[in-house]
Amino acid sequence: MIILSVVLALVAALGNAAASVLQRHAAAADLPQPSGGRPARRFGFVRHPAWRWGAGLLLFSGVAQALALAAGPLAVVQPVMTTELLFTLVLAAAVFRWPPGARTWGAFLGMALGLVAFLLLAGPTGGTETVAPKRWLVSAVPAAAVSIVLVVVGKELRGPARAVVLGSATAIGFSFTAALMKDTLGLVAGGHRDLLTTWQIYTAAAVGLGSFLMLQATLRAGSLAASQPALTLGDSLLSVILGVSLFQERINLGWRVLPEVASLVLIAFACVHLSRSPLVSGKEAQRW
Repeated sequence: MIILSVVLALVAALGNAAASVLQRHAAAADLPQPSGGRPARRFGFVRHPAWRWGAGLLLFSGVAQALALAAGPLAVVQPVMTTELLFTLVLAAAVFRWPPGARTWGAFLGMALGLVAFLLLAGPTGGTETVAPKRWLVSAVPAAAVSIVLVVVGKELRGPARAVVLGSATAIGFSFTAALMKDTLGLVAGGHRDLLTTWQIYTAAAVGLGSFLMLQATLRAGSLAASQPALTLGDSLLSVILGVSLFQERINLGWRVLPEVASLVLIAFACVHLSRSPLVSGKEAQRW
């Protein structure tokens, strides 16, 4: 089942990456024409077939992520979802005909190796399908308090610092959204018939929407190179913690802690470099 959850998470990450590249392609095709050309309509790109395919892929990847969460530990699925950056790099390079440089490929390999090493060393296993309400209170209350503090502090900052702080708040929201999705699916697997009467599904929708809106503020606050590491690592690390604290998943510690930390540091450095690449940040559309 863990192998199945990894495969489904990879499919979801690939879908997210493909959707991002397709919608950038649509936006690039809708840019104003140079030297007296017809100006593009505002939001005209939504009529482009590539944009519609991208929207469909986002829905598909959401379903794949939900199935991955139903099949395996939260501490596995969310870290694997970080491969979206890697898929985005490869797909954007193919679509926009902009080959990555040697350093970018090095960052690609570094992130892939760091992720594989962390998952093999931590080895998340086991866990329950649903979460007791008391466990939710113990985890959600301090997380909500930290998120509020981060948002308040972020409003007082500018530039990269603001992007990092808001990115951290967004990561908290995304990790809790995934945990709520997993709990909801656990209720379905446990035979709960009237899903619309559960609080988890509505809370997941509300937290997910709030996280999406926070992501937009994060992206406007500063460069992707500043916010993406906080988003990627924050979501992954908190998901591992939530997997252990909420779903009682087990991870290997002991002597493995140091190489696990080293793997995370490798992922962080690679994530920073990949985020600076025009192929990931979306700046290649201007050239295309």
